[in-house]
Amino acid sequence: MTGYGKAETIFREHKLVCEIRSLNSKSVDLSMRLNPALRAHELDLRTLVSKRVERGKIDLAIYEDAAGSQELTANSLINWDAYKHYTEQFKEQMGVDVVPAEVLASILRFPDVLKVQEDCSDLTDEEWTSIQALLNQALDAFDAFRTQEGAALQAMFTEKLDGIAELLAQVEPFEKGRVAKIKERLEQNLAQLSAETQAEIDRNRLEQEMIYYLEKLDITEEKVRLTNHIKYFREVMANGEKTNGEGNGVGKKLGFIAQEMGREINTLGSKSNQSEMQIIVVKMKDILEQIKEQVLNVL
Repeated sequence: MTGYGKAETIFREHKLVCEIRSLNSKSVDLSMRLNPALRAHELDLRTLVSKRVERGKIDLAIYEDAAGSQELTANSLINWDAYKHYTEQFKEQMGVDVVPAEVLASILRFPDVLKVQEDCSDLTDEEWTSIQALLNQALDAFDAFRTQEGAALQAMFTEKLDGIAELLAQVEPFEKGRVAKIKERLEQNLAQLSAETQAEIDRNRLEQEMIYYLEKLDITEEKVRLTNHIKYFREVMANGEKTNGEGNGVGKKLGFIAQEMGREINTLGSKSNQSEMQIIVVKMKDILEQIKEQVLNVL
């Protein structure tokens, strides 16, 4: 499931930003881009993320916001060539000989003018607590984003399931007269046979074969199973049921249910010998494919 979360804090007199993004993936694939002062704690940060994110292609970045924290400090290095270049440009464009103090202050904050030397000293306990809090805040925002997306997915699934159920109900009117029409057509075909051939036909055996044939075309079981699958899909989706105790979510289970729904719909199609029913089956398949695509985004 896609997700995004962001949090900010002040770290060693500068604004530190934590961003976490994710795309759908079957397992946890975590890539990290860290402030140099945090590299010694990469494993700890990975552990914190893995405890709260079950799966996904995750990109975690903890970096210093140059635009939000560029201030002249003892650790600052000024690129004087760039500074002079900007001031001369300002004089030339504005037609002045002196650059106002407020403009000079702004130029000093340009990323390519002011560079802060990285402080890679070990983190104090207080600083490490602050970093953990920053990451948890970003993860909270990340979870809120995914919760919102999950609600939208649930609404979409509900709409699609309703659509399949409505289409299934449309099959019934065609089903009632279908057996009678098939039997009538078979009898018409028999009537076209010669009188000699008809006399040789065992009527009892014919009736048995006809009953067997018609039973094979009966779709009652498929309708019942498809209805049950739709019901079960709704229950799993609503209850957030876990597939086991290891933290695996409902995504795989919903995928399996969707596969079973597909089997029943395919069987309906193979047993449908009316164009109207075939059209309904095609519509159900189209809706089910939309469900399968989005199930991949469910944890």
